[in-house]
Amino acid sequence: MTFAAWLSLLAICLLGALSPGPSLAVVIRNTVNRGRGAGITTALSHGMGVGGYALATSLGLATVIAAQQALFNAITLAGSAYLLWLGASAMRGGRAAGSDGRPVPPGPGPDAGRQPAGGIAAARDGFTIAFLNPKIALFFLALFSQFVSADAGVVEVAILAGTATVVDAGWYALVAIGLTATGTTTWLRRHGVWIERITGAALVFLALSTAASTL
Repeated sequence: MTFAAWLSLLAICLLGALSPGPSLAVVIRNTVNRGRGAGITTALSHGMGVGGYALATSLGLATVIAAQQALFNAITLAGSAYLLWLGASAMRGGRAAGSDGRPVPPGPGPDAGRQPAGGIAAARDGFTIAFLNPKIALFFLALFSQFVSADAGVVEVAILAGTATVVDAGWYALVAIGLTATGTTTWLRRHGVWIERITGAALVFLALSTAASTL
């Protein structure tokens, strides 16, 4: 792969990562509720999920997923169910926090996400959101067809998958760091009830719309 081709790949991966969606909502929610560490953990695990699809595409496995409509639909519906569960949990959490009508107390500090339970949950959320989204496989299938040759070696495949992983994880990690470094999380926590409700409603809407389009 030439350097010019890699720059094109880098730009396309970056544009894909910058596209708003459920992944961004989950990273923001975990950063606000659990701290910077949890946000970064979510970002890194999401990048690993995306990298897995990038690697599968490079090896030709994504073609199988795309060709098997039943498998594609099953993964999509599983992802919708997970989004629905996250959204419903967020909306319930928002109602519970604001049920007494008093302001929501400030959340944990930037490093609160280092707690084991929070870290495990954050890693689960990030990876699952990516893994249960077969549209990522289709994205890389269309993208990598421009870069992967029939005789691609291990190094070229590693560069393709590694670029996708680093770009995705790096972008969402910057989101988590930016939110905590600028003090935005303090404002978000003051309005935690409504943030939870809005985030939850958005996730539920995405889940239902994805399921409806699949069915």
